[in-house]
Amino acid sequence: MNECKGLDLYRSLFVCRRTEEYLVQLYPEDEMRTPMHMSMGQEAVPVGICTALKAEDRIFSSYRSHAPFLAKTMDIEGFFSEFYGKASGVGQGKSGSLHLSDPERGHMCSSGIVAAPIPLALGAAYAEKIAGQGGVACVFFGDGATDEGVFWESINFASLMRLPVLFVCEDNGFSVLTATQYRQGFRSLAEVVGGFDIQVFDEETNDVEEVYGVAQTAINAVHKNGAPAFLRFRCFRYLEHVGIGDDVPLGYRSGEELAWWKERDTVKLQRKRLCEQVLGDEVIVLEEEVEARIVEAISNAKVAPYPTGDQLRRGVFHEAD
Repeated sequence: MNECKGLDLYRSLFVCRRTEEYLVQLYPEDEMRTPMHMSMGQEAVPVGICTALKAEDRIFSSYRSHAPFLAKTMDIEGFFSEFYGKASGVGQGKSGSLHLSDPERGHMCSSGIVAAPIPLALGAAYAEKIAGQGGVACVFFGDGATDEGVFWESINFASLMRLPVLFVCEDNGFSVLTATQYRQGFRSLAEVVGGFDIQVFDEETNDVEEVYGVAQTAINAVHKNGAPAFLRFRCFRYLEHVGIGDDVPLGYRSGEELAWWKERDTVKLQRKRLCEQVLGDEVIVLEEEVEARIVEAISNAKVAPYPTGDQLRRGVFHEAD
């Protein structure tokens, strides 16, 4: 991989990680009135995938929306403004963390309803197929979404209609607090999905460059074969299911497993790789630029105006203006 692309991947990783580190720091001030489902620890998947996608390709994401949104849009300013409930936010202060949306930059929506964005991605992929413009729709979801009937209906329909869609499963092994083996009566999700006419990529890596490579292969296969692809990546969230705290004391997962994943942290791995390529100075400059941008975005968001009362019902349905 060339140095420029490696730095691009690191920039996106660092933006995703650093924004959430600031969220953890600032959330107790109680100025951000929205539940937070943090992406911390899982950033390699959305960053690698979104970097491989074209700008015009469209993505849909689950309520664990921060990394997919930032990796696709890099809109740090609109991100923080939204969380502070301000009119300058990407949802004019009304969507919060769970329902981020920026269609102009290709992030169509995220949803607090488990598996809800999956069929929406099918609609976008169907539109791409009809238009014949070569675009791809991509949907991110957790392994808990694969317990829902709409997931299997969507896999079936995408296979049958040969739609240009990427199903990306961020498999952290839990649906809230319930592990996979207590929810699913099959041993391998990839094997079951592979029974459909769909291309399957089943990966264990947390290396963003490897994720990027898999994504490129999958996207090329979608274009070449005119069929959907299912990508399952094993990952691990560092924080609790919802919130900014540590849930290891709850006992449903171990501190040893968390430590194992942190030793292989995707941000540390990519930073180390770049520094070994004698790009340490570029990395430091990149980090300083991102840090300054985040600090300024937070400062501006705190003093920005709230939406006015007449905006309460706007944006609920399509409006011509």
